[in-house]
Amino acid sequence: MKKILGVIIVVAILLVPWLWQLLQPADVVNVAIIDTGSSDGQMKERAGITEILNIAHVQNKEGENYDPSIQYYGISVSDHKEDIVYKELPMRYDTYDMIYLSNTYGLNESELAWGDKQSTRTLYGGLSNSAWRNIETRLDQTSPVTLIVENDNLSVHTSEEVRKELAATLGISYSGWKAKYFKDLAKWKPALKGSGTVFYNEASKQSVILEDTSDVRMKTTSAGEALFGFTESKPYTGWFDISEAEKSEELAYFEMNLSKEDKAKLAEHHIPSTFAAVTYKKEGSSKLYYFAGNFSKKEKSASIPYFKGYVTLQRWVSDEKFYWHTYYAMMKGILEETSHTEAITETPVSVAPVKVEGLSYNARLNKDRYEVLVDGKWQSITIKGVNIGMARPGVFPGEAGISEEEYARWFEYIGEMGANTIRVYTLHPPGFYKALKKYNETHENPLYVFHGVWIDEEPLEDALDVYGEPTEQFQIEIARIIDVIHGNATIEQKPGHAYGNYTADISPYVIGWMLGIEWYPYMVEGTNEKHAGKAQHDGQYFSTKDAAPFEIWLAEQLEYTAHYEADNYGWIRPFSFTNWVTTDLLDHPYEPSEQEDYASVNPNVIYVENEAESVGQFASYHVYPYYPDFLNYTPKYVNYKDFRGEKNNYAGYLNDLHAAHRLPVLISEFGIPASRGLTHVNPFGWNQGFMAEDEQGKILVRLYEDILNEGMLGGLVFTWQDEWFKRTWNTMDLDNPDQRPYWSNAQTNEQQFGILSFDRLKKKVDGDTSDWFGQEPLYKSDSEIEKMYVDSDERYLYLRLDMNQTQFNKDYYPVIYLDTVAGQGNTTYNGQKLPAEADFIIELKGDEESRVRVDAYYDMYQYIYGHQLNMIDFKGQRQKNTGQFNNIYFALNKEMTIPILNKHYDFVSYETGKMRRGNANPASDQYDSLADYQINETDGVIEVRIPWLMLNITDPSRREAWSDLYANEELSYEIIKGIGIGAIIMKDGKEGARLPANEVSRYKWDTWTFPESKERLKESYYILKEKFQSVK
Repeated sequence: MKKILGVIIVVAILLVPWLWQLLQPADVVNVAIIDTGSSDGQMKERAGITEILNIAHVQNKEGENYDPSIQYYGISVSDHKEDIVYKELPMRYDTYDMIYLSNTYGLNESELAWGDKQSTRTLYGGLSNSAWRNIETRLDQTSPVTLIVENDNLSVHTSEEVRKELAATLGISYSGWKAKYFKDLAKWKPALKGSGTVFYNEASKQSVILEDTSDVRMKTTSAGEALFGFTESKPYTGWFDISEAEKSEELAYFEMNLSKEDKAKLAEHHIPSTFAAVTYKKEGSSKLYYFAGNFSKKEKSASIPYFKGYVTLQRWVSDEKFYWHTYYAMMKGILEETSHTEAITETPVSVAPVKVEGLSYNARLNKDRYEVLVDGKWQSITIKGVNIGMARPGVFPGEAGISEEEYARWFEYIGEMGANTIRVYTLHPPGFYKALKKYNETHENPLYVFHGVWIDEEPLEDALDVYGEPTEQFQIEIARIIDVIHGNATIEQKPGHAYGNYTADISPYVIGWMLGIEWYPYMVEGTNEKHAGKAQHDGQYFSTKDAAPFEIWLAEQLEYTAHYEADNYGWIRPFSFTNWVTTDLLDHPYEPSEQEDYASVNPNVIYVENEAESVGQFASYHVYPYYPDFLNYTPKYVNYKDFRGEKNNYAGYLNDLHAAHRLPVLISEFGIPASRGLTHVNPFGWNQGFMAEDEQGKILVRLYEDILNEGMLGGLVFTWQDEWFKRTWNTMDLDNPDQRPYWSNAQTNEQQFGILSFDRLKKKVDGDTSDWFGQEPLYKSDSEIEKMYVDSDERYLYLRLDMNQTQFNKDYYPVIYLDTVAGQGNTTYNGQKLPAEADFIIELKGDEESRVRVDAYYDMYQYIYGHQLNMIDFKGQRQKNTGQFNNIYFALNKEMTIPILNKHYDFVSYETGKMRRGNANPASDQYDSLADYQINETDGVIEVRIPWLMLNITDPSRREAWSDLYANEELSYEIIKGIGIGAIIMKDGKEGARLPANEVSRYKWDTWTFPESKERLKESYYILKEKFQSVK
């Protein structure tokens, strides 16, 4: 009996751990496991996932344990016969708490027992576009979800489009390289011996081998340690992606103890030397994890039931140390986080609409005020906001390259600035709408939207008629954008157009339509002439009275917009169309250019009818203070006294514009660029260019105050972000138009209207040399010029001179010479021989007389306006090496006449090569964004920055410059080998010291295919913020 009792006790003791595990309450976490890379006999990834879930006693919503042969989506392939079963991925993931993208690499047929060993066929490889869109839809919802993505989902079998979107969603930069540590490199290449790490690019088939490296281990950051409970992993022996945590939080990284030589070898192939292992990103209620390796892979399945202490035992006896010590700890932490995730709290503000005749609306015009419905009550708002274009560095607008993460960050900035409205001109990528919806659902004060519909300009200018094909395409676009704002569109990819799956319904936040573009006046008049006598429009929602044919056309498009949205979605909202000063309804007898007062588009002749009367219409104008020219010459405007009692041509024009309309008026564009380049001037100094960032902010505030005090609905600043792709009339012939987005042109004002900058400003040009630390000088000597340093970025060429004297004047000053294009340039300066053929010189003669000058043979201003167009007296040189250097000028106004004044105005230009001393560091209290150079007199340091265009560089990303101007009938570019740079000291008209003493070195910067950039809010942002926050 005692023996039996003893046996029972022993059995009971043995059963306790198992019973303990069995009796633990289960957590319900509904997990969708996606695996298209395992066969039935080798469910290594998904078996590794389900084992963790079962040990943690996690069940699905049906109360079932996870079985790797049942609970998954993807491919099932028999090891023994050619049976392929594909479990379709879900169309919707609404009921899932976690989506685990284990492996979508697919299976190579050659690896299967029954497969053709010579076959290159991949079965179900890659994450499809539609599969990713369905996952995206789940991530957009407010109910919590965790997404885990392992590395094989970014393989070459997944399309580049989906790879980019998936990487952007996860907040990682994906290099395309992967790596693996081998104890025996002969397994990779038989000729090799010893251990090492192989880096392999699956797309290019390139490999880089580092010999005698250590094994690969993960180390956690402080955040990773807090979540996972360990600081260093066991060795990891699988392949892993080479990625970086770009816009996510790094929880763990791979440690490889690379030597300096190893890092240099990787750098040669543009492979980073730091590798993220696990990253995390929070997006709304979504938690996004990226595993850079196949961490879930498990060779052996459990052979005994789970029990209390099972994991501890496996850590002792199993040879799969990484799985049990590392992966288990990671998943345990993530599962606990997933169980405790709560949904985001939606805004307490209700935007529920009211109805008129069955049509919903929550915005309206009430006399001269805009009103929105807030918590069931109409609330008057003053429009204060920004225009957002499609620009970012490295892409043209039609490439729709702005990510959802960027939009989300920008909306935070815009909201914090006190803005209540944004305007877009055209269709944006899906990320815009998703980010806006998330923002508005999580913030008390939403951002409202004026949505535009773009019409292609080129066909209009070619036909000088808006009817026919342009109208058909325009109405297709109207319908498409209405579908988009209601989250009901899938748009196929086509060049120059945003596309994708549009599921975010932002219609409650769209408070007005703004159709069209700045109308080409000759097209307006051409339409009127071709369709003279056209009957007035008399529709359900709009009618016209005494309208010209183009105005009738506008009414027809507004009618189409109202009908399509009412018929398909039961909504209606306020209406407008884009207009600008060039086609306003006023006469401008003081305008010297025919085009600028040639045609008129009058909103007053279009009337709302029936249900549209409930929401109303408004006029929308783009108005700037410096152009067209009549603003600067009309006596009534330049002598107008504003609310401050000061003369103000901008307020004078606004006063007339408001008085001429029976409709309320919105100034949908106004702005001032913070640029070095200048294009137009205003008599009161509100110029188009050569404005510092603080000046930009102050003038924006002033213009906005004028807009409000002249009775407008409000104003929208042009524009939110700088736009590198833009051009302007006095620099558009000076650069390469196909390469504009790839660099930042400080000389083109149109690129710098934004209040968000993308310029890195690699060297701060403030006299502090700390940002040059570790950089070798181009030259050094024992002369007055002790050292010269050179660097560059996407915007500037940077120069630094270390001197033993910095008190300069017209008789004693340093001259920096630059040799850009071979085979030309001056070999003398002021009669003194130069060590190189100088195309440009920089004279640092003190605060008032420092400037950049150009070889007269290479002077683009003289070449275009003197040699080609004969608009100025030619002062260039058609012969090389004359020793003549010219000051550098830009055109401001061509010759013109104002008939009503019987006055002729000569060609006007300004010296853009004149240099300004100041502190160019945005972190400084003395920051001057227009500073070209700074001198630290204590340390004897001179820092200089020169815009690329000033040096006739047409595209720095390719080291491209204007070739010999006079050698051929047509201008051409050439790729230069770099810039030869040196310096001399001029003393009383003669050369003193020189650096170098003999042979001149060339500075050869690295070219780039995609520019580096860094977001920075300009000084103007904070000035405008103070104003916007004060306006209620």
